[in-house]
Amino acid sequence: MSIVLAPASFMTGKGHPNFDLSPAELREILSEALSTISSGSSVLAIVADKTRDDSTDILFPLAAQILADRKIAKFDALVAQGTHAPMSDRDKRTKIGAVGTAQMPGLSHIFDHDWADPEKLVTIGVLNAARVKEITGGLIDRSIELKVNRLLAPGLYDTVLIFGTTAPHEVAGFSGGAKYFFPGVAGPELTHATHWLGALATIENVIGRVETPPRHLFEAAADFVPSRVISLSSVVTRDSGRLRTHALFCGDFRQGVRKAADVSRHVHIKYTGRKYKRVIALLDEHLEDLWVGGKASYRLGPVIEEGGALIIYAPQLTTLSETHGALINRYGYAPLETIRDLVSHSQELQQNLCVAAHLAHVSFAGRRLADGTIVPRYSITLASAVDPDTCRQVNLRYMDPHAFRREDYETDPDTLIVEQAGRDLYLVQPLEA
Repeated sequence: MSIVLAPASFMTGKGHPNFDLSPAELREILSEALSTISSGSSVLAIVADKTRDDSTDILFPLAAQILADRKIAKFDALVAQGTHAPMSDRDKRTKIGAVGTAQMPGLSHIFDHDWADPEKLVTIGVLNAARVKEITGGLIDRSIELKVNRLLAPGLYDTVLIFGTTAPHEVAGFSGGAKYFFPGVAGPELTHATHWLGALATIENVIGRVETPPRHLFEAAADFVPSRVISLSSVVTRDSGRLRTHALFCGDFRQGVRKAADVSRHVHIKYTGRKYKRVIALLDEHLEDLWVGGKASYRLGPVIEEGGALIIYAPQLTTLSETHGALINRYGYAPLETIRDLVSHSQELQQNLCVAAHLAHVSFAGRRLADGTIVPRYSITLASAVDPDTCRQVNLRYMDPHAFRREDYETDPDTLIVEQAGRDLYLVQPLEA
């Protein structure tokens, strides 16, 4: 499945599940992708935050040197942190591969994104209600104002580079491409709408699929970005700390993410052939709260039996969410049916639909009891530094992380133990096309 695309199609790159692209190969791809950026241009790089384990620290220095050699006039970076808390300066430098005190060639500033500050946003267009209804298959039928970070206002930058990785994702189906605009550097309107759309479409029908209503909404919104966009879509894995790049596709954000997803589905999806009564999720150390650590449930839920159990072992977690903790505590995790009812009666949740979506996504799915009651498909136990009362309040079970012993579960044939949980999607069998 090796793919090499000619520049004439505004795509270049290659990828295969077995590839391990070298820095020289990556530089060659980037050189071709950036060859049309002319001297004197202004370029804005959009990069993920530290919750995304990707190859930005490898690709960014290569791209910076190529752009410096082309003598561009302006080069800045913007962190697509969505609703996450800002990174420290040290974390930002680590993210882009700036070693020690060394200066990145040509780079002037690394900007944070603040999704909730209207003064830092600009409107670049509106998707009208009819168009939104068409894109979402009727799941949403209202207009959406497209607000983004003000650095994307017309006339500020000629070209926007998206440094993105592609992997299964609970809202988009696969991450990458236009998702780095929405919700990466977007305002609250589209951030809430797309997260809630992902929940309404149901996580089981979204995650691990490319052609999803949220993906189509991201891409329709991205067409309003006034600058030229070059998307750098990579596929990476990490083994014993070593990062391996399986693919890099550069150019059109629609084509790039689809080419990358064709590789990602072979390296980021594991097939078990069966479901398990219990799954032990040893949470990926990059996930520092349950707002992002919920990926353990998103990506393992498909292989847990009805009435089964998920245990998330995450001693590094001290909070559910720095940004949204109060709302999560107030409403708790529950199946979509329950959350939809809460949303219909709560103006607070209506104004915070990304939180509502998170509550449903972590619960993953519901099951109907004989009396018609909807309950979670499986129980979730959190073994972390989050206290027992908080767990109970949000409908999670508590386990003292010091009492967790992996060996208690290793010989049970009905238990699946997953290392670095939250990275890969687990399915019983391949999805139908």
